[in-house]
Amino acid sequence: MDYGKFKYEAAQKEKEARRNQANTILKEVRFRLKIEAHDYTTKLKRAEGFLKAGDKVKAMILFRGREQSRPEQGVRLLRKFAEDVAELGTVESNPTIDGRNMVMIVAPMKSKSEAKQEQNAVRDAQRADKKQAARDAKTEADAPAEATAE
Repeated sequence: MDYGKFKYEAAQKEKEARRNQANTILKEVRFRLKIEAHDYTTKLKRAEGFLKAGDKVKAMILFRGREQSRPEQGVRLLRKFAEDVAELGTVESNPTIDGRNMVMIVAPMKSKSEAKQEQNAVRDAQRADKKQAARDAKTEADAPAEATAE
């Protein structure tokens, strides 16, 4: 192998490594203490999307007025949140009070690069399915034309 080819392949490997390298970002989901069931599920789905993408999630409960005297309800809500996302992430920091807010951080089970590779594989499979469907539709469209010509 000549030196030029070796140098080119090394550059390609380096470029691929840079492309697959990803930084974990901290995403935030804010709750109120008195959150309705539908609103909770919406926030939960958003957090699940972040965890599937390989990002950390900061779940924050905002306390207002008299709610500040009942932090145990906030802990209960965050524990429920942690149970609901347990299959996608693990609790990195337990609920802590930070001023008027209660915060908990959930880390994803898989790294950002693994999540990115999985998303790319799913996207490639979908593209292949679309191409195959287009080919099938084209062959079906051509088949009746040939039958009428005979």
